[in-house]
Amino acid sequence: MWHMARPRKPLLSRARIVACALALVDDEGLQAVTTRRLAAELGVRGPSLYNHFRTKDDILDAVADAVCADVDLSMFEPYTEGAERAGSTDGPGAADWQDALARWARSYRAALAAHPHIVPYLARGPGRRPSQLRMADAVFGALTAAGWSRAQATHIGATMRYFVAGSALGSFARGFVDDAELYARDYPHLDEAHLLAEYQQRVDDGAFETGLRALLAGLAQPRDD
Repeated sequence: MWHMARPRKPLLSRARIVACALALVDDEGLQAVTTRRLAAELGVRGPSLYNHFRTKDDILDAVADAVCADVDLSMFEPYTEGAERAGSTDGPGAADWQDALARWARSYRAALAAHPHIVPYLARGPGRRPSQLRMADAVFGALTAAGWSRAQATHIGATMRYFVAGSALGSFARGFVDDAELYARDYPHLDEAHLLAEYQQRVDDGAFETGLRALLAGLAQPRDD
């Protein structure tokens, strides 16, 4: 009996292309992703990629969507269920939307912080990316279910995205050089700035949580304006 020999290399697939492209973005930035480079990394001919993606932007869209697929949206499920039970009184409490937004923001930031080089591409908006559209739908649905108008919910969702994306794009603490003399000589109020990089995670996480609390406190309840 004849047996078909297994291919020496795994068959090309959308998942393999996306994984390879994401690795390139993580290691070298968006500019590293070209169809020629991807084909070389995957050990295939360039035209093979077009059996799965029409353009390089389609590949980057899939990469961006894969990153957003890791964002937890489960905290918004009570609002979706509540909308389906229109008129029910056992849905989420009036203040729960703030906790849901906070939990989502932390998950969103973690997903972006793991792949900061893709953030500028994500900042262009959801386009036709399913994961990003599901996320926008969940946030908007929760806010309108909590009593915010459609316009207000849109503004809040945009504000949250600006805040989360900005916090994931870079490190405030890591931007200060380890040179105590520099600060002591010219910037006396920054006399301990040379220590910031050492505590980068603590500083950046603390700044994010401070901003998140302040932002949500300013959105204490739905308003008529």
